[in-house]
Amino acid sequence: MTDGETGTEFRLAYAPGVTPAKWVNVWTERIPDIPLTLTTVPAADLVPLLREGAADAAFVRLPIDRDGLSVIPLYVETTVVVVPKDHAIAAVDELTLADLADEDIFHPLDDTLEWPSFPGNPAFTRPPTTANAIELVASGTGLLLVPQSLARLHHRRDLTYRPVQDAPQSQIALAWPAEATTDQVEDFIGIVRGRTSNSSRGRTQPTPKTKTKTPKPQQTTRKPTPRRTPPPRHNRKGRQGR
Repeated sequence: MTDGETGTEFRLAYAPGVTPAKWVNVWTERIPDIPLTLTTVPAADLVPLLREGAADAAFVRLPIDRDGLSVIPLYVETTVVVVPKDHAIAAVDELTLADLADEDIFHPLDDTLEWPSFPGNPAFTRPPTTANAIELVASGTGLLLVPQSLARLHHRRDLTYRPVQDAPQSQIALAWPAEATTDQVEDFIGIVRGRTSNSSRGRTQPTPKTKTKTPKPQQTTRKPTPRRTPPPRHNRKGRQGR
């Protein structure tokens, strides 16, 4: 049995940049007796973590190897280019990949985007992580394309970012081992999908049964029969003889 089945805790992992706070808050309010533990895990390590049984569910970045996993796609993120604030790109609102053709672009080893062909010119090195790449962008040696949430996560005052219209995008999904769909996993799926606690598929707070009241027999008021008052009796005087 997993912890999710025993009800001691619910273990949720998530890729950097994902913000699960709104769902965690609902869990805390709705299921206060089962603590939820959060762990940030590199995107590439989330699937192995699930298969090892070290997490009950995880927010992952698609695509992933779905073998043995159940997956619910949730939302797609905008891809942005991270640039120094004094770069010419900072003066525009949005751009396309063609606008980056002459730029040096860093391609970190932990990149979560799928590129049919990588844009721009390869920068002088492939940094091991996105965080390392951000540092190199700040040094003025190249630019970086990432999902918007990662640009926010690694925000620096000397950097900014702009959306790139035609770049590949990252999709966030909820995943868990298909053979370990515990009651707690079902509860969390319901929260992510926006079900209320009284939903027909929710378990945490079922709608209380209402007792069917047996209708009381209707009493009919019987009107009393009016009593007939006999006519007054007249005293007849006896007839006198003549």
